[in-house]
Amino acid sequence: MSQRSDKIEKDVSASTANKLLVICIDRDNDIGEKTGIITPVVGRNACIEAAQRLALEDPEDADSNSMFAAIKTYEDLISKGYQVEVVTVAGTKERGVQADEKILIEIKKVLEVFSANGAVIVSDGEDDESVIPVVQNVLAVVSVQRVVMKVSRSVEYSYAVFGKYLRMLAYDSKYSKFFLGVPGILLLIGGIGSIIGYTQEIFAVLISIAGAAFLIRAFDIDRAWSNLTKPTPMGFIRIFTMVAGVLLIISSIPAGISSVDQELIEKDAELITAFTDKIIIGQFVTGALPILWMGLGAIFAGILLSNWIGGIPRQITDVLRLVVLIALYPITSQFITIMIKDESAFTLVPPLLAGLAATLISATILFKKYRKNKSQEMVSD
Repeated sequence: MSQRSDKIEKDVSASTANKLLVICIDRDNDIGEKTGIITPVVGRNACIEAAQRLALEDPEDADSNSMFAAIKTYEDLISKGYQVEVVTVAGTKERGVQADEKILIEIKKVLEVFSANGAVIVSDGEDDESVIPVVQNVLAVVSVQRVVMKVSRSVEYSYAVFGKYLRMLAYDSKYSKFFLGVPGILLLIGGIGSIIGYTQEIFAVLISIAGAAFLIRAFDIDRAWSNLTKPTPMGFIRIFTMVAGVLLIISSIPAGISSVDQELIEKDAELITAFTDKIIIGQFVTGALPILWMGLGAIFAGILLSNWIGGIPRQITDVLRLVVLIALYPITSQFITIMIKDESAFTLVPPLLAGLAATLISATILFKKYRKNKSQEMVSD
């Protein structure tokens, strides 16, 4: 720790800062998720208490070590005569822009109380350090300290870690169902296929199962289905609107078929010109479009309603999804009219501009409302 202390002192001495803020960054908000502590945590005693609570909740979490390292850095700088304060700030579980914005707001709140002109960043990895450009918008960063855990490098420790992950793959259902379940199914089907002599057919089945498993895991389909079917009010709303939406989408196909002029279909193939083909397609889409849009709207409305009831802050995305769906309807409808009646393509411009304007205006209003609510929440905290 002495080498790090010397490095920090050298960095501070090279700067013009005389009031330093030691900032421990927890971008994914482990401290809030695991202990319920509201950040920013300001002061030595408060940071020690928060680090102890996090270490008790999850002894393997590296963020508690980062907080202790920040406190140690604070004490070293105090002992050398610097005017210092220590603080722990946190983002959000999802990371991303919202996390960076929350960290920036918390640092500004601390600066209102302690007007520092230099910052020493303490983190446990590159993810937390990615926030440094955000911090530099309000405060000069004079030094960065990365906390690396010291561990045993013996062969026994390596075997212990390897054994721990093997047990996790074998006994943790979250991992075993994919890493053991899928290969187990493939081996079982392959063995049966070899016994009964259908090797080629079984190989095609194995490839299909493996491909389906990879797609399900790649696009989080299993987690999405698990969240969808949870026995909660939000889950029931999602199930109902999803089933209703899918049924409406499927029913749009016979509705589109029934709207096509049967005389056009009964004509000889030689008389069906390219222009007639466009009419058939246009008539089909015209009949299917309202019910198809109702089905999509039911699914999007269900997502919006379940998120709103569950208190999940995704209303902006959900509302914009519905706005875009509504704005696209006249554009799609006019496009079909152009196909059927062979109208000028310029007739597509007015609904296109109107839909674009509606989307931009809605997005602006929603984002302003979101920022206003976010600022009010931070002030109240």
